[in-house]
Amino acid sequence: MSHIRFAMTEGRQRRRLSCWWCAGIFLLCSVDMILGQLKYSVSEHVSVGSTVGNVGKDLGLDLNTLTSRRFRIVSNSNRSLFELNQNNGVLHVAQNMDREELCDGTKVCLINLKIVVESPLEIHYVSVEIIDINDHSPSFPETEQRLEIAENTPPGTHFQIHAARDPDFGIQSVRLYRLGQNDYFDIQVKESEEDKIPFLVLKKPLDREGKSEHNLVLTALDGGTPSRSGKLNLTINVLDANDNRPVFSKDIYTVSLNENAPIGTIVIKVNATDSDEGLNGEIEYTFGKTQKKQVYDIFELDSITGEIRLKGKVDFEETEIYRLDLQASDKGQPPWTGESRVVIKLKDLNDNKPEIEITSLSSQIPEDSKPGTVVALISVRDRDSGMNGKVICKISDNVPFDLTPSIEENMFSLVTKGRLDREAESHYDITITATDSGEPRLSAAKTLQIHVSDINDNRPVFSQNPFEIYLVENNTPGVSVFSITASDKDVNENAAITYSIRKSDGINGDVAHFFNIHSENGEISALKSFDFESRKTFQFQVVATDSGTPSLSSNVTVNVFILDQNDNAPVILYPLSSNGSAEGVEEIPRNVNAGHLVTKVRAYDADIGYNGWLLFSLQEVTDHSLFGLDRYTGQIRTLRSFTETDEAEHKLVILVKDNGNVSLSATATVIVKLVEPKEAFAASDVKSAANDDEGNDVTFYLMITLGAVSVLFIISIIVLIAMQCSKSTDYTSKYLQETNYDGTLCHSIQYRSGDKRYMLVGPRMSIGSTIVPGSHANTLVLPDRRRTSEEVRQSFSFKRCFFFNGGLLFVIVVAKVFTFPSRPQFF
Repeated sequence: MSHIRFAMTEGRQRRRLSCWWCAGIFLLCSVDMILGQLKYSVSEHVSVGSTVGNVGKDLGLDLNTLTSRRFRIVSNSNRSLFELNQNNGVLHVAQNMDREELCDGTKVCLINLKIVVESPLEIHYVSVEIIDINDHSPSFPETEQRLEIAENTPPGTHFQIHAARDPDFGIQSVRLYRLGQNDYFDIQVKESEEDKIPFLVLKKPLDREGKSEHNLVLTALDGGTPSRSGKLNLTINVLDANDNRPVFSKDIYTVSLNENAPIGTIVIKVNATDSDEGLNGEIEYTFGKTQKKQVYDIFELDSITGEIRLKGKVDFEETEIYRLDLQASDKGQPPWTGESRVVIKLKDLNDNKPEIEITSLSSQIPEDSKPGTVVALISVRDRDSGMNGKVICKISDNVPFDLTPSIEENMFSLVTKGRLDREAESHYDITITATDSGEPRLSAAKTLQIHVSDINDNRPVFSQNPFEIYLVENNTPGVSVFSITASDKDVNENAAITYSIRKSDGINGDVAHFFNIHSENGEISALKSFDFESRKTFQFQVVATDSGTPSLSSNVTVNVFILDQNDNAPVILYPLSSNGSAEGVEEIPRNVNAGHLVTKVRAYDADIGYNGWLLFSLQEVTDHSLFGLDRYTGQIRTLRSFTETDEAEHKLVILVKDNGNVSLSATATVIVKLVEPKEAFAASDVKSAANDDEGNDVTFYLMITLGAVSVLFIISIIVLIAMQCSKSTDYTSKYLQETNYDGTLCHSIQYRSGDKRYMLVGPRMSIGSTIVPGSHANTLVLPDRRRTSEEVRQSFSFKRCFFFNGGLLFVIVVAKVFTFPSRPQFF
């Protein structure tokens, strides 16, 4: 007799909230309902009429009253399998039972029956377990399987063989595989969950030339007594080939899938790799040949990508788990195959999402709000119960807000957790996410827009500091010369900027007399026309002030550089007649040689750079073969020796012009007279006497000048040090003579501002050049270097030091005088 487990519970139903349950209470008050449960076991395929158990006796009922109390099995889908004898209470088998038909794939096969007896009404539950017997033999899906194995396959390689299937359960299913006697192959069994998968293992290398085909018999045996078996004929073809097989990334893929997932859902994407190239490395995915037909109806496999998609409906209540056998085959000759299994577990759904309700919201918040300021009140609810109704609420990351729970459950306050800065972020889109604790977790989200209002907490900022303006002299007064802009990160009136020029400190004078700035757009206009030779630079500060309360401001330094124009014509210094015209007479002996220095034309130009770079040319000459003019130094020299036929007087007209875009020029006339050598000596004595008298006067005035200049130089050094100490380190403007160039005139002036450097230069000066008075400290004139063999008797050497500051020139001259018998000559 089968084993019997009996358990009985009795009790009255408690009050329920539902009205239907209230009606049930009324009925239960008049009858006693006894709920009991029995469990029996019976083997499958027992003969019809076999006794399962005496239910009436096991329930403790009076067997004589079973008929009158209508002892019976109530309606059930399994009612036809059993019948109940009302006379003795015995449960009999009503028809043949096949466990594999009733409970395919389940460990325990239970048939549940509901038995009712009246007066009083009693309901009893009876479970009958169907015990499996070894009534099926293992069977392969095919009677023959062909394998193609490359001869270079290494020993130990595994080849999956069709697994035998036995509908019996437990020990009655397939338990053992045996392979026919051979020298090359062996069989190994890999257990995968409840299945035993056979693999053919190569024991030693194959030789296709020795034997190209192997015929083996694989026998599958179950664990029944007596044991049943099934056979599979294996034919192995040995080929040259493709020596790498596809390998799945996992032997078993496990994935969870929600029930009622839509058709077309990607369940999983499997991946197999093959180290070969070309066709030998191209992989094609297929389902295993032993797969149940149900798998093909529900799932589809992309042979190229390895994606498994749903093409049918999956229902957790029908099937909890699917096992898909996959193969990955390359396209080599012969093809290699790799195997894997995908286990798909279905999950029940948590089908109610949380609901978010905003009961209070402030759409704007000042940027100076303190941390902890409440912005909104949020309530969250979920209609599910238990863990599915327990809600976790959170907000977006990287926002200066936080959710703080309140005393009431599922109520939260949205508060600030840090300082706000409208200029960094003017508004926030805060996403509030509520997630329940069910499986799978469901969530809902709601976005709040919070705007940050502005306060005046940013000063105006200039686009650069300092600003540099380069303005050409002789400009038109009242015209805009530059535009300064500043920006303010605030908005509205807090960002409305007005511009003004800061009052001067008195050192550089009142800049307001020279420049004006438009208060709204920052355009700077010059009030006067500037002269480079009078003033070269200006420096002032512009103040930008916003309109906030209180207002904020910032300053910027503006440096104005006046650029030179070619507005000064060259001035002839020598020759110069008593009436002021540029004319002179030079007498030279007739017997001088070629290259003799006749005279030197001296000139200067008040402009600088190329505008002051002077060039000399002969505009008119009586004989081009006699005289030559150096275009840079202005020196006139003889080109050849004079002859008796040459005229005694020659007129030379010299044109001096600068190098400006529009050249300015002046002319000088030199009359050269040829005299006999004796007359030349007489004239020289007269000039020497005059020069002696003039030299005495010059020496006297030179000494007075030297003393006065020394005192002024010391004072200027003190003033310079004081000014340099008071200047800003951000800007320096210096006028430096860096390079000397040969020529009568040189201007070398340099602007420096930060990393920018501008320099205007002229021709190279000769050593010993002097500065012409009245040239605004920007013109150098070379001394006359004419010497004859008789005149080189005495020389002077001068050391000069130049210093320019605000238009003041100081010259220190140290002279060493050597006296010789003849008259002195100044250089």
